[in-house]
Amino acid sequence: KVPARARMADTPAPDPAGETLSKNEIKRRAKQAAQEKAKAEKAAARAAEAAKTPAAPKKDANANAQLEEEDEEIDPSKYFENRLSWIGETKAAGGNPYPHKFQVSMQLPQYIATYGGIPNGDVLAKESVSLAGRVAGKRPGGKGLVFFDLRGDGCKVQVFSDAREFVAFSSCADEEKLPAFFKLMGTMKRGDVVGVRGKPGKTKRGELSIFPTEMQLLTPCLHMMPKATYGLVDKETRYRQRYLDLIMNPTTREIFVTRTKIINFVRRFLDMEGFLEVETPMMNMIPGGATAKPFITMHNELQRNLYMRVAPELYLKMLVVGGIDRVYEIGRLFRNEGMDLTHNPEFTTCEFYWAYADYNDLMAFTEKMLSSMVKTICGSYKIKMHPDGKGADAKEVEIDFTPPFRRIPMIAGLEEVLQTKLPEPLESDEANAFLKALCKTHNVECKPPHTTARLLDKLVGEFLESQCLSPTFICDHPKIMSPLAKDHRCYPGLTERFELFANYHEMCNAYTELNDPVEQRRRFEGQAKAKDDGDDEAMHVDEDFCRALEYGLPPTAGWGMGIDRLCMLLTDNSSIREVLLFPAMKPLGEGL
Repeated sequence: KVPARARMADTPAPDPAGETLSKNEIKRRAKQAAQEKAKAEKAAARAAEAAKTPAAPKKDANANAQLEEEDEEIDPSKYFENRLSWIGETKAAGGNPYPHKFQVSMQLPQYIATYGGIPNGDVLAKESVSLAGRVAGKRPGGKGLVFFDLRGDGCKVQVFSDAREFVAFSSCADEEKLPAFFKLMGTMKRGDVVGVRGKPGKTKRGELSIFPTEMQLLTPCLHMMPKATYGLVDKETRYRQRYLDLIMNPTTREIFVTRTKIINFVRRFLDMEGFLEVETPMMNMIPGGATAKPFITMHNELQRNLYMRVAPELYLKMLVVGGIDRVYEIGRLFRNEGMDLTHNPEFTTCEFYWAYADYNDLMAFTEKMLSSMVKTICGSYKIKMHPDGKGADAKEVEIDFTPPFRRIPMIAGLEEVLQTKLPEPLESDEANAFLKALCKTHNVECKPPHTTARLLDKLVGEFLESQCLSPTFICDHPKIMSPLAKDHRCYPGLTERFELFANYHEMCNAYTELNDPVEQRRRFEGQAKAKDDGDDEAMHVDEDFCRALEYGLPPTAGWGMGIDRLCMLLTDNSSIREVLLFPAMKPLGEGL
């Protein structure tokens, strides 16, 4: 029999309605209570067993979860705050997130060239290499593995980080090694600059890597980097933050490598031809050497305005007077004019002056220089351009630098295209009125002042430059357009001058130099008259230069080329901003 106390404990209480439960319901509830009791006892037994046994290492997914997340999805300002806070904590703990030095044994291109031939799966255990670069990508691997993409000098090397290989963790107990490894890995995020020491090798899949024994954060990146999937495509950001453009877009670096190759080629070519490189003043009392509107600056000591140079021409010709028969300068010019796809207020040019040569020599020299440059840098005389932008369906044109280049006489070429005879002399009021009417007839816009030189320039741009896809010389300009060029020996009223055009844009300007001081002063006075009539680009009378000519300038040929437009051509870019590291930009909020 069941004891009375037990019977009382097992007797179920009445239901909420106060009714007595049936025997079947009593049995069901008793069975359920027994099952719950057994389940609880098993759970308690498992917990007691787990407490006696050391924790096993977590599986790969759990181990990788110990990596500090890249926080790619959080707000960029919050990311910045988190990084700044971490740096503060590191400094407070006695750490240095900005170490003074990391000894690099070789750069990434040298590493690739040296170890690129290692067989797949091999690691050179006896060699040690130190590399440094920026983390372009970071991803977890298997247990105790983290992979980084290290970029520098336009190259990429994989970092194959294995917790077992790190010297700093070799003395750690097994249960401490992984947490310490992942803590170190968590301090290095995308965009950070890191140093790596380790062994060169290749993975089984053939990926050239470095297998580190040590890694060190050298410089943290405080801002969230754009995702590598999309890159950095916004032009406004690319131009204003060129450093970020260079980090995210390897093709940007290639453009400026090509730019350096172009400048170096020009310099070597001229040096080998016996030219001497010089430097001339950037600030001038008079803005001479070209028809252009100058920038003005104040010299406090002299208490007068100075002009940023629009061309180095007059100084270089003074040096020829002084006996430097072949002289050149590569440098910046400043012109206070428009900003568009082919114009920037400051730009780079090369100018040279060659005693005892004329513009015919210069044309042959130009063909030789540019054709050999294009062949050397691009591998062919023919290059491809996409004038309307790049893309799968973008229009493509071919520009052929095979010498000799086509030549178009300016006035004869205009008369042929327009089917009319231009009046002579071009300096007359009748010629000016004729050209105004010609522009109106052909819907060619010319903003005031309507000087004859400006009207002719607009007509040439509309009807001759539009023919110049491949390199073409437009030559024999009128005297009214060429105040520093020598009279043509065969055609009165014209000068021995040419401009080289390619892809419909001016590339070079050159001429046989005027060396008659009387004629030069007269032409300067004509320019001064044009300035009085409202032409801001006309030249001043430069008495210092005229005095230099009075000492005798030998028969000389002069030549100038815009480096930026040549870079555009050889890198397949239609905007000058793409080939300038820091192009001029309007203030934020006012657009490009």
